[in-house]
Amino acid sequence: MNQIKLFIELTRLKKPIGFMLLFWPCAWGLTLAYDFSSDLNNYFFYLILFFLGSVLMRSAGCIVNDILDKEFDSRVLRTRNRPIASGMISARLGILYAVSLCVMAFLVLINFNLLTIILALGSMPLAFTYPLMKRLTYWPQLFLGVTFNYGLILGWTAVKGGMDFVPIIYYVGAIFWTLGYDTIYGYQDIKDDEIIGLKSTSIKFKNNAKQFLFLCYAILSILFLLGGYYMNFDNIYFIMIIIPISHLFFYQLKNFDQNSPRECLKIFKSNNMFGLIILINILIVKNL
Repeated sequence: MNQIKLFIELTRLKKPIGFMLLFWPCAWGLTLAYDFSSDLNNYFFYLILFFLGSVLMRSAGCIVNDILDKEFDSRVLRTRNRPIASGMISARLGILYAVSLCVMAFLVLINFNLLTIILALGSMPLAFTYPLMKRLTYWPQLFLGVTFNYGLILGWTAVKGGMDFVPIIYYVGAIFWTLGYDTIYGYQDIKDDEIIGLKSTSIKFKNNAKQFLFLCYAILSILFLLGGYYMNFDNIYFIMIIIPISHLFFYQLKNFDQNSPRECLKIFKSNNMFGLIILINILIVKNL
């Protein structure tokens, strides 16, 4: 029973915000591409597959992150009690768990078409080297954005069997979404990160954080509006998208306080609602 609790803690299963932020772009891409005049069973089947894949891959990613960051995590107040950092789970057992989760994720993946499988497998090196980026560059959040939102492309190709520039527009916009929310998340650990020499956009833009976040969310807004235009969406899309965009500017930016870890975590978690509202917007306009 204790090992089960440690596994749940290791994979952050009690913190669904992580796998939901991975899932929403998948759902967006799938919904953008899907023809809702056809059989809806396939849509829900793919949606469930992407959800399972998000949970499995995020869990595996957490383990890999904890193994690579073991020494750093043990020196950071917020992470020092994680199972691997504290020594409650060995790195060897962690690797076994991560491999097992990846095998299960692969069993989910093979239900998709060949292009989607190839694209997903091609993203794996980036997904598992992301934790190293905080040692090399002040832009690890950019690498996270490229990785975390890749499901948007996969959602599209799972339906269409090919690529288009429309999902790329949304994909780039989603990368700036991640740049914003993960920069906010990073302010929880900024003092410890500076002491031990880790890098992040939180540190790079600590003197003008709100301006950087404003720029990220402005680019996101423009690209999501542009994506709707190229999808030939009804005006209802452009009216409804005011709601999630307003959330970014009038809730997140207004309440952002980089010196308050508690407020930063609260704002970070609110991105789950942003993801849901975007999905609802696309669903409504696709079914008009």
